[in-house]
Amino acid sequence: MSVIKAIKQRRAIRNYEARPVEKEKIEQLLEVATYAPTDRLREPWHFYVFGKEKKKDYEALATAYLQERFPTKPNLVESSLKVVLTTPTVIVVTAKAVENDEAATMDDICATSCAIQNMWLAAEELGLGFVWRTRGVGLVHDERLHSFIGAQKDECIIGTIFIGYPEAAVPSATKRTLFSEKTTWL
Repeated sequence: MSVIKAIKQRRAIRNYEARPVEKEKIEQLLEVATYAPTDRLREPWHFYVFGKEKKKDYEALATAYLQERFPTKPNLVESSLKVVLTTPTVIVVTAKAVENDEAATMDDICATSCAIQNMWLAAEELGLGFVWRTRGVGLVHDERLHSFIGAQKDECIIGTIFIGYPEAAVPSATKRTLFSEKTTWL
């Protein structure tokens, strides 16, 4: 498959089969992540891959978080938790901040985002579904997740990734705004 076709076919998949993802496939995704462009080859990313027990603990953390956040919306809590409970593989991705250099830190956040995109595109080739969560059930902006994974103080969480074998056919393309509407030629 061409890169352009892979980019256009990429979709967020939230419903997975119960079967686990083979360690070799997870390792392939992690390897392609490391080929993302990175300023001065700092390679700022770090990947926290949850094992079976850590995932169970994460399910409890996510449940508590969502119940606190949406105490009057049990249906929202239940639907948000579905991806957590049914996903075989969960990975939290961080980027290391550069001390006293906000611009370099932003470069490294962007590089880590590229690493996640590499993983997402490779997941398609491996027959895997993939979704990158930056809010909500991803707990990215909640300090408890930072502590939960044992991240260093200079690491910022870029996202929580959910990976598994798609339960159903991948959804068709959603309409996108034409690039011409978002482009200014100077």
